[in-house]
Amino acid sequence: MRAVVITKPGDVDVLDVADRPARGPGPGEVRIAVKAAAVNPTDIGLRERGGACDQPWVPGMDAAGVVESVGPGVERLQVGQEVMAAVSPRRPEGGAQQERLIVPAASVVPIPDGATLPEAATLPMNGLTALRGLDMLGLSEGDTIAVTGGAGLLGSYVIPLAKEQGLRVIADAKPEDEKLVESFGADVVVPRGEKFTDAVRDAAPGGADAVYDTALLRREAFPAIRDGGQIVVVRGWDGDEVEDRSIRVHPVMVARVLERTDWLEHLRELASAGKLKLRVAHEYPPEQAAEAHRAMDAGGLRGRAVIVF
Repeated sequence: MRAVVITKPGDVDVLDVADRPARGPGPGEVRIAVKAAAVNPTDIGLRERGGACDQPWVPGMDAAGVVESVGPGVERLQVGQEVMAAVSPRRPEGGAQQERLIVPAASVVPIPDGATLPEAATLPMNGLTALRGLDMLGLSEGDTIAVTGGAGLLGSYVIPLAKEQGLRVIADAKPEDEKLVESFGADVVVPRGEKFTDAVRDAAPGGADAVYDTALLRREAFPAIRDGGQIVVVRGWDGDEVEDRSIRVHPVMVARVLERTDWLEHLRELASAGKLKLRVAHEYPPEQAAEAHRAMDAGGLRGRAVIVF
């Protein structure tokens, strides 16, 4: 089978396509003929820094395709079913960007109604990340959350999922993205950039109860948070303890919830109902994975680049 591989840590020229062996599914596993696999910021990090297992590494955390076979004990999924899956690229068998993917059945659900396979491939990992961060915050109905990077894919999932929990949502956007972010369900849209924290304070006197920081502002977002409030950060934290106004920091690690079937089913239901918008920025064959990474590196994508087999 073909797979996108990272031959060593480095720039986009370390990406290649290689043939890899494919095995059958074991107990509790599913083998998927992958048709689409999203490219996410975690793939950029894997390419730049490498992984813990032997190289080459297969990137990708999101896949959509067709069930080819199921292992012993798997009854919920059927051969021939169109499905989506979340997977860790830091396991020995690698991530989602390969033509045949073995994955725990718990990480696999049917694709949303009306979605294409490339669209479905944008949902699992980012949707789980959004749910995990909100779960860590444990906010109550009526609380206020500010979302940075409101027009990005992760932000676009956080906003409606927060609204579903009864939260008041303030989200940032560039002027050209204001209507887009409003369409995700934000109650208040504020300017992105240096005016963000002041605008949040104007909309939520005293500060928001929490910030879900998808734009990597980290400590720069602290002035938008009330004393004793919280912040969810993605792609790691510097490890330093925070003594500033008793703000609690929650680094979200999606690898811990990749087998939350109930969450994946919930994401599927919301997307089927049109409450989560599945956005594909561009499709690339595996041989053009470097172009997909360049597009991600350039920033400003409204959706995800997707590798299509």
